[in-house]
Amino acid sequence: MSLQYSISNPYTGELIGDYRYANSDKISEIIAILKTGQLTQKKTAAHERADILRKLAGLLEENAEELAQLITSETGKTISDSRVEMTRAINATLASGEEARQISGEALDSDCYAPTRNKIGIVMWRPLGTVLCITPFNFPINIAMHKIGPAFAAGNSIMFKPGPQNTATATMLTQLCHEAGMPKDVLHMCIPDVPDMAALIAHKDIAAINFTGGTAAADSIAMAAGYKKLLLELGGNDPLIIMPDGDIKGAVNAAINQRFATAGQRCTAAKRIFVHQDVYGEFKDALVSASRKLIVGDPRDEDTFVGPVINTRAADEVKQRIEQAVEQGANVLLGNKREGNIIYPTILDNVADNCDLMVEETFGPVMPLRSFSSIEELVPLINNSAYGLQGGVFTQNFSVAKFLFEELDLGTLAMNDGPGFRTEHFPFGGVKASGVGREGIKYAIREMSFTKALVI
Repeated sequence: MSLQYSISNPYTGELIGDYRYANSDKISEIIAILKTGQLTQKKTAAHERADILRKLAGLLEENAEELAQLITSETGKTISDSRVEMTRAINATLASGEEARQISGEALDSDCYAPTRNKIGIVMWRPLGTVLCITPFNFPINIAMHKIGPAFAAGNSIMFKPGPQNTATATMLTQLCHEAGMPKDVLHMCIPDVPDMAALIAHKDIAAINFTGGTAAADSIAMAAGYKKLLLELGGNDPLIIMPDGDIKGAVNAAINQRFATAGQRCTAAKRIFVHQDVYGEFKDALVSASRKLIVGDPRDEDTFVGPVINTRAADEVKQRIEQAVEQGANVLLGNKREGNIIYPTILDNVADNCDLMVEETFGPVMPLRSFSSIEELVPLINNSAYGLQGGVFTQNFSVAKFLFEELDLGTLAMNDGPGFRTEHFPFGGVKASGVGREGIKYAIREMSFTKALVI
């Protein structure tokens, strides 16, 4: 008999539901079904997959409000934030359908190098097989569609493993995928317990693993996966840089929206704020003043900007890191207040470079400020991190942005925006402990495919 787990609302503590993990027999049954789904996909033309994805986008739009309410109930994300997520998920689904029609190869002339061979190589992209898509709690629909959409467009069958916290949301998404026309032998949802996950990851009929989450889980996946294709989108300790010529108002808005929204639980949240000493006081005062006006509380209320973090353990960790920074000399400019699973927006300055808030990824609404005097000084400060996901810089000087782009260990640098910038068709991913491979619909399709060459 499989083990049971319970899901509660992070804000109210009310029980949402009791569920059972899939046991090893159920997992084996699903893998066998998905293996037949590879043949189903092989018989499905690209234009048919595109039409299914377009229909799915329509169904997501029709059911957007119900899904948004489910997201808010399960994760504590504010309802306004959940609605934005649904808009992005619909865009990701549409983009997947469009890219399904654009998967193309190339023809190569063998005579480019001696000796002459008089051959032509026809190179095509082909699906890997069954892809295991593992998603986190914080964006249960959008991140799912950034995996399911490209995997389906590429012609794979898909085992969808959402975070247990998102069971109801993921179940509804799966039902809509089937309603849109994804065959049940092509897409299956499965939530095993931790001990069964290692066996699932290692299973010979799982060809690839597309995972978004933390580095500890990614390490376990890599250990168990063997020679499987891995696409790992992991954490970040993302810098936001404000130069003297930067738009202070724009930088304040970016800092607030990209750190305090989703209660700071984003891999691309602005987690370290570096402000040039010439504008440090101006930026700090404007940031504190604007943040003080944010509405904190019930995520179901239309005006709430900051709701709870996902659970008590997460709240404990965020609060502990704030207290550690204060013990090491940090000044509390705003916040450092907790009610249940809610951490109030917290801004600190004089934060030690070696404290956890500056070194580790912190999933919560806390913002450490640090002044600097030159961009040359910034590079080692930012690069001295295990992570390298995204960054943002506010400046009117393209030379400064280009210098930082070349010198910083990041997957993306956004000029006059924060590290939280993302759009569905741009490549997304980092370096070092921030992951392996790239998402973004076109790029994810390539990651979940392999090249096959015919020589004629």
